[in-house]
Amino acid sequence: MPGTGSLLRVLAATLPARAVVEIGTGAGVSGLYLLEGMPADGVLTTIDVEVENQRAAREAFAEARVRGGRTRVISGRALDVLPRLTDSAYDLVLVDGDKAEYLAYLDQAIRLLRPGGIVAVDSALWHGRVADPAQRDAVTTVIRELGKRIRDDERLLPALVPSGNGLLVAVLR
Repeated sequence: MPGTGSLLRVLAATLPARAVVEIGTGAGVSGLYLLEGMPADGVLTTIDVEVENQRAAREAFAEARVRGGRTRVISGRALDVLPRLTDSAYDLVLVDGDKAEYLAYLDQAIRLLRPGGIVAVDSALWHGRVADPAQRDAVTTVIRELGKRIRDDERLLPALVPSGNGLLVAVLR
């Protein structure tokens, strides 16, 4: 969603984010927003298990004339790749991968972030289902639990932005 993308761009620019991890490459749209907000020497590391997504993202980056050294597109399951990334080395982590793994992604994001870094979780409202206590499907339950975990973690300062499908952002103190 353009509103969510614009917010990601602003967050990346505000930090300024020189090292960003994106969990869930998709077609590269959110990556382009992040890159627009990052300084010229910033590097986006994007992870996706779907080869087709990565191909589409590489094409999008090329069409936008993003220099090759500004992106690292890593193929694989995020929970296999994330542990190999350096602790406290990233300014921003965008969580937008497999919803069932959001809780594990949060643990990895906190480990990866430097103090003052931001974790941003896409789909935090999950089509309005998270706020409805009658909704108890697996994905809704995971996202609801993630929101509670972020809210209750004293290391994080959170805000829920009702843009697009909801973006939950939290600064690591």
